[in-house]
Amino acid sequence: MNFSYGPKEACGVFGVFGHKDAAKLTYFGLYALQHRGQESAGIVSSTGNSIYEHKGMGLVPEVFNESILNGLPGHIASGHVRYSTTGSSVAKNAQPFVVSHAGKTLAIAHNGNLTNAREVRNDLEKKGSIFQTTMDSEIIVHLLARNIQRGMEEAMVKVVSKIEGSYSCILMTEDNLIAFRDPNGFRPLCLGLLDEGYIVASETCALDLIEARYIRDIDPGEILIIGKDKLKSIKPFPDHKKTFCIFEYIYFARPDSNIFGQNVYAVRKRLGKRLAQEYPVEADFAMPFPDSGNYAAIGFCQESGIPMEMGVIRNHYVGRTFIEPVQSMRDFGVKVKLNPVKEILNQKRVVIVEDSIIRATTSKMRIKTLREAGAWEIHMMISCPPHRYPCYYGIDFSTEGELIASQHSIEEIKNFIGLDSLCYLSLPGMIESTGLPEDSFCLACFNGKYPIQPKEGISKLYLES
Repeated sequence: MNFSYGPKEACGVFGVFGHKDAAKLTYFGLYALQHRGQESAGIVSSTGNSIYEHKGMGLVPEVFNESILNGLPGHIASGHVRYSTTGSSVAKNAQPFVVSHAGKTLAIAHNGNLTNAREVRNDLEKKGSIFQTTMDSEIIVHLLARNIQRGMEEAMVKVVSKIEGSYSCILMTEDNLIAFRDPNGFRPLCLGLLDEGYIVASETCALDLIEARYIRDIDPGEILIIGKDKLKSIKPFPDHKKTFCIFEYIYFARPDSNIFGQNVYAVRKRLGKRLAQEYPVEADFAMPFPDSGNYAAIGFCQESGIPMEMGVIRNHYVGRTFIEPVQSMRDFGVKVKLNPVKEILNQKRVVIVEDSIIRATTSKMRIKTLREAGAWEIHMMISCPPHRYPCYYGIDFSTEGELIASQHSIEEIKNFIGLDSLCYLSLPGMIESTGLPEDSFCLACFNGKYPIQPKEGISKLYLES
């Protein structure tokens, strides 16, 4: 039984060029990005002549040890942590995905989802391509292999002209590291420097851990080729509207990261502050469900003057268990991770500050445990608007049927969960809290306005595979 709560993001990527400890640095980079994917992890390294790889199912420290890392020599490395939003969760779908073609080895690490994956894959298969996985990421490698005779720069331009959707990727060859990002800029990707080596990472928190210096973000639509003694930036797309995923601020990114030009911790505090302004409430204390609601709860309490307590305690040592609980252990999947503090909750009016409600089943069970612990009133504040529409750009709510707000009113959701009141942050309030203009973001999961229209059948082909 694998106990996971909340929406999941596709993955995290990390790459190193020009450092003698490339694989070990990549290990630590992936460790910092573990929150972006917990199903599989992989590292590919190169000496400049030979490619080495190791991948496996599980968390980063479960997949790698000192001996394995010593078997990944070289000054170039790329790594990946994965949560499957396209393709099933099996070992063959672990990344980086490695192929050899025409005497050249290619390894791709991909964060995001291609919205025209079915169309491109069908075309490639008609032309003779044989796919080894169900991942849309493999499509990128096949496109590159078909154009590699043009030279790497022209081949990369050809690849990005064929694919649509979200992609923040690292492509590795024996002698190059290439970072590229979709023109909308859905997912974050940044460039750093450590000694004389270049680092590419999904988030700046991974740079911090290895003490690399942040240089800049990889620009939306940019192809950055990192080779011996040089960086080459190619921007094949015309000026394009940026649509950053706002859910990176609300939920996915680590609070100590800076993404899209803003600090995540500060944005989450502002979201909580705005909640307190929009919905005044009387209560004995406010609390988050750790850890996702922590920072919005800080902002809410600072603005409202309501004291903050930790009404539930998180077990930080929960891993995977395949042993079913005995029949008498009710709601085991909830209690094994979060346990209420009865002495704090008993006969109290409580505000729960949470980052989102997706399916609501977990929230319902959690509120039930608080009622059983003696809470008199329970009000819930959500630091974003209701999720009413599926995401096709790398989040695992792919159908409206998975989203309770797509089919039920706020009043109905409140009654289903068992709350005294339920309040969602307004769309203008959320956007203003980010510090960026409204037209900077993809807001499709809230308003149904998709910046890239998904092709028919996308979820059926991949997200159910």
